[in-house]
Amino acid sequence: MKQASLIIDVPFFDVDAMHVVWHGHYIKYIEMARSELLRTFNYDYPDMEANGHLWPIVDLRLKYVASATYGQHIRVTATLVEWEHRLKMNYEIRCVESNELLTKATSVQVAVCKETREMLFESPDIVFEKLGVERS
Repeated sequence: MKQASLIIDVPFFDVDAMHVVWHGHYIKYIEMARSELLRTFNYDYPDMEANGHLWPIVDLRLKYVASATYGQHIRVTATLVEWEHRLKMNYEIRCVESNELLTKATSVQVAVCKETREMLFESPDIVFEKLGVERS
């Protein structure tokens, strides 16, 4: 299982009038972790496109457990859990100091042929090559 993490110092401009991170910014945080994870096996968005595929998000789910606040150090971890037919990633956002769980999320992406805009029902061979796994 591939995994990547990054630490973010919550910036002031991500905090809302209630002094907590506005809910939409968590999506930005998990996108940053997703890109970090994709880079670990050299298949980030430019690589996807260069190989003739687009990978739109088709499902995104978040569960807010506790709020992040200005200046808090948060660790965003992305874990690749499926890749045969789609890219499914699970995420956790935790406070670095306390390890308190703040948010859990899941995203699903599907491969689309860049030229025809048709969805593929299996991940392209390049995904398996980049991951170093055999197609089952």
